[in-house]
Amino acid sequence: MSDRQSLLASVVGIAREAGEAILRIYENEDLEVSNKEDDSPLTRADMDAHHVILERLAELTPDVTVHSEESDGIDWQERRHWQRFWLVDPLDGTKEFIKRNGEFTVNIALVEHNRPTLGVVHVPATGTTYMGGVDMGAWVERDGERQSIQARPLGETVVMVASRRHGAELVETLAARIESSIAPVERTSMGSSLKLCLVAEGKADIYPRLSPTSEWDTAAAHAVVRAAGGTVVDTDFRELLYNVEEDVLNPSFLVLGAEPEKWEERLKDLL
Repeated sequence: MSDRQSLLASVVGIAREAGEAILRIYENEDLEVSNKEDDSPLTRADMDAHHVILERLAELTPDVTVHSEESDGIDWQERRHWQRFWLVDPLDGTKEFIKRNGEFTVNIALVEHNRPTLGVVHVPATGTTYMGGVDMGAWVERDGERQSIQARPLGETVVMVASRRHGAELVETLAARIESSIAPVERTSMGSSLKLCLVAEGKADIYPRLSPTSEWDTAAAHAVVRAAGGTVVDTDFRELLYNVEEDVLNPSFLVLGAEPEKWEERLKDLL
């Protein structure tokens, strides 16, 4: 994996192939929805994308383990020793997929020493792809055109992106505190990992996630945010890390644009 640009390009291709598998199901009337043990939805598209990604990553990097949301349980005693692995959500936003609103993604991240260092977030419904790697830069590709993206510094107005369903009351409280102490707040909503990508692209300043997510939900977009000059931290402003606990749930976190030290200075007394 010495050529990181080539590796990133290969992962983009894999994510798009998985996206094509998802769209084949998406275009059918029957999405074949079932429920997992935790009552979250599962569709044939989740599994088709999962198998595509596992097969292609095994060909690309046969010595690197893949941890997918749809993998069978991997024992913590094995997983805790991983220094490098792929962390995958084959279809992030299954509820958005079922609603057919287009806001679902394919997420593939390379995690090294507990940090996401390379990531691809592909949006099958629009063909948009976010990609990036630490010390490489970040890009978005739409309609065949690729543009460099960069998180923006805090300005006169704070654009906050938030989940439509999760942690709404806590987010409203934080928004009110930001508005009274920092700057006027504009709100926007988005599904799945696209919320992190809006910060990476400089279209939003902050994404507070104050309700549960899993590591595979965030790792790919987290890598893009890092590559674009933003940061993802917990509510104590410590860097969000991966595979450090047996539980794969993330703590509450903040996705912040450029100049994170200014964010910490202004937000630390509001949380």
